[in-house]
Amino acid sequence: VQLQASGGGLVQAGGSLRLSCTASGRFVNSYTLGWFRQAPGKEREFVAAIGWRGDTTYREDVKGRFTISRDNAKNTVYLQMTSLKSEDTAIYYCAIGNGLRGITTSPRDWGQGTQVTVSS
Repeated sequence: VQLQASGGGLVQAGGSLRLSCTASGRFVNSYTLGWFRQAPGKEREFVAAIGWRGDTTYREDVKGRFTISRDNAKNTVYLQMTSLKSEDTAIYYCAIGNGLRGITTSPRDWGQGTQVTVSS
């Protein structure tokens, strides 16, 4: 599976961005898709994931601000980010895995990252 992410950029605090990630490969729509992020000097952390039926899970500090969705016809997962804070600054990576629990601990594949910078 190949994952191609896009949509990062520079935004002021309080602003919004939408990330996209298109997956190519067999049976993509049967997998869970998700997003992780890595800030400078920190380890990569889970952000959100969505199962093939649309069930979702989020890290606590993005609940109510970020929304993950997917378009199975386009093999694409989105991350709508609103009310962005400086602490959201990171490289965001999309990932594919088996189940909501599985993707948080051991994703099958990663895409390249896209930089999100939130200025305060």
